[in-house]
Amino acid sequence: MVTVGEFFKKVILPVALIGLLLLLFKPIYMSDGEVNYLYMWLLVGIPFGMQKMCVWLVPWNYGISGTVGIIALNFIVGGLIGGVVAVVRVVQAVWYCLRSLTAIARRSEN
Repeated sequence: MVTVGEFFKKVILPVALIGLLLLLFKPIYMSDGEVNYLYMWLLVGIPFGMQKMCVWLVPWNYGISGTVGIIALNFIVGGLIGGVVAVVRVVQAVWYCLRSLTAIARRSEN
């Protein structure tokens, strides 16, 4: 059984968040009318990947440049992980939509 809350949580919310991130970061990953896919991957993936990182590198006994570098590395690794998670979420949303449509079609046949 397909519920509206489940559909909202599994389809609408992740796709809307990814779309909003793409819209917000468009001036950053677009240069001279061309898309820099690495920047797009990293920027869209940061919100999805930071929560999935199991280990954070903690800067300890570094200067300011070492600390900023390690924090930047944390964001880069989080963005790479999150890019994969964002793609998986979109695939899951499409899969859930197709599954919901087939369930609705079967229900209407009976």
